[in-house]
Amino acid sequence: MTRRKNYRPLLWITALLIVSSILYIRFWPSESVPSLGSDMPKNIAMEPVTPQNIESPAAEVLSERIAEYHINVRLDESAHLLQAAQTVTWLNPGKKTVNELYFHLYPNAFESPDTTFMRESGGRLREDAMPGDGYGGISLTALDTTDGLSLMNRIEYVQPDDGNAKDKTLIKIRLPQPVKSYERITLTMKFEVKLPKIFARMGYAEDFVMAGQWFPKVAAYEKVGVRGRSSEGWNLHQYHGNSEFYANYGIYSVKIEVPDTYTVAATGFPTKTPILANGRKTYQFYADDVHDFGWAASPNFIYVEEPFSAPNVPGVRIKLYLDPKHENLKERYLYAAKAALSKFSEWYGSYPYSTLSIVVPPKAANGAGGMEYPTLITAFGAEDDSPGYNLERTVVHEIGHQYFYGLLASNEFEEAWLDEGFTSYAEDKLMEHEFGVAPNLAVEGSYMTDPAPLKLAAWEYKDHRHYAENVYMRSKLVLLAIEKQVGEKTMHRIMRTYTQKYRFKHPTTADFQRVVEQVTKRKWTDFFNQYVYGNQMADFAVEGIDTRVLDNEGAPRYEATVHIVKKGADYPSVPIVFHFADGTSTRKVWNGDGERMQYRLNHTAPLDWVMIDPLYTIVVENKHINNYMKAHVEEPVRTRVNLSIVKLLEMISSAVGW
Repeated sequence: MTRRKNYRPLLWITALLIVSSILYIRFWPSESVPSLGSDMPKNIAMEPVTPQNIESPAAEVLSERIAEYHINVRLDESAHLLQAAQTVTWLNPGKKTVNELYFHLYPNAFESPDTTFMRESGGRLREDAMPGDGYGGISLTALDTTDGLSLMNRIEYVQPDDGNAKDKTLIKIRLPQPVKSYERITLTMKFEVKLPKIFARMGYAEDFVMAGQWFPKVAAYEKVGVRGRSSEGWNLHQYHGNSEFYANYGIYSVKIEVPDTYTVAATGFPTKTPILANGRKTYQFYADDVHDFGWAASPNFIYVEEPFSAPNVPGVRIKLYLDPKHENLKERYLYAAKAALSKFSEWYGSYPYSTLSIVVPPKAANGAGGMEYPTLITAFGAEDDSPGYNLERTVVHEIGHQYFYGLLASNEFEEAWLDEGFTSYAEDKLMEHEFGVAPNLAVEGSYMTDPAPLKLAAWEYKDHRHYAENVYMRSKLVLLAIEKQVGEKTMHRIMRTYTQKYRFKHPTTADFQRVVEQVTKRKWTDFFNQYVYGNQMADFAVEGIDTRVLDNEGAPRYEATVHIVKKGADYPSVPIVFHFADGTSTRKVWNGDGERMQYRLNHTAPLDWVMIDPLYTIVVENKHINNYMKAHVEEPVRTRVNLSIVKLLEMISSAVGW
């Protein structure tokens, strides 16, 4: 009798092998799919850090990560020079084929008095001025493709905004081969930056270095639909006297070599302990889902670090790099940072990064102060041993930028109010909530002497004062005017919806208007046309008061006719108080329809005075001097009163000037 073979164990083994293979293919990390830029060449002067070197856990991808930078930079402290090599991989996010790349060379803004930045700024930013011997700039010394083809003869300086041939802050590189949709191109570069003396954001002061906007940076490329675009393309602008910056999100891996006595603060987090060799120290930093990389270095920093977490802040290392003059103020810096991170994350969405660095520069480097970079901010230069609330206000403001500049990345060239105005609004909210410091909105409103549309390109404002007046102050007042009409709770929903919906998406003014309309369920076209797209402010005035005595069977009554006129933009709720000689008052609210309104009042005592908006609830009113009128004033007294009010407002305005 023949024995039948038992195939059942073999079938089970075969099935297990098949299942194991499937699981291996599905879940085991594939080494055959490189990350963006992982195939970079390593034949440049200083070997770049590749993703395989990064000692960091896998993280959620929050943005498109269009560009990836691997940079090695060496500080020559004696020559005030940065010597660097970088490898840049750019992903074409659109559907069109791209035949050229554009790079910002921001340090060239400080190359000569003839650059666009210097012409427009007059060599000043805020209260800091360009030293006569303080010029600097950036020079590309090599530019190659991955197969070694030099592109140096394919570089062209372009000036799309003003045609200034002496401005070299933007270059076009004609590519030897086109980059098709969702293809990548990798270029290697070598460059040197002669650091200017600090007066505007970057440079050196004694042995302090602020490297902001210091490397060749790919210009922003926008797909259809981004910022309302109907056709995709580059967003190209030079470095202007008022403008700040705009870029796509990406990945940064940066090695920074400095003297071994220096401490470095930078965007992102260190991936390993600094390496010491031959009297030098090399730091290695990594950051993803950011659109810039800044760093500072000094041998004098007092370093303080504290972990912090809150309901919407899973865990952040707050790092202070203090000028010695402010060493004793570390608790104030830390408290302000914790309050800002906690509340802003509650109001505008969680802070997604693991670090936040605060650099306090020395007094001589004040020009680098009050600035924001992803995960890194600078306070104003350390001067006063016991500064007022300006210390907290600056920290709060710059951390606010981490949300509107960092996590939304609106276009600061073209719509600066979406960053500065929104951050100023958030700053005031937190300063009042946490420190009890409330703004004087009536004074701030009266300071609006030259209102302009908020959606102007930054360089279209007349000068820095005009830019600041509108982009910072007037923008904030416009947001508060919306809040006054809808209430704080609804405004909170508006801001939360906006910041969550457009996180990492480069929103526009139109996007914000749509959110306001969606949340409030009504149109805001007239308001935005007048206050945002237009240059109007509210201006309601008491034009005149007519009085007469009525005979009421021997008991006199007094009739007053009050003429109210609208001289500025619309506003839906205009409170008016009428005060009588017997001490009584009556209140009316005009809905603002039409150009003028007339009130007729009968009372047993004559009308004494009239005042529009006595509590200054119309925050976008800028001419309060005509809000008040007495019914009966002798002419000499009337003149003296009006002149006194004018002088008072002039003194107040001067006291809060930029």
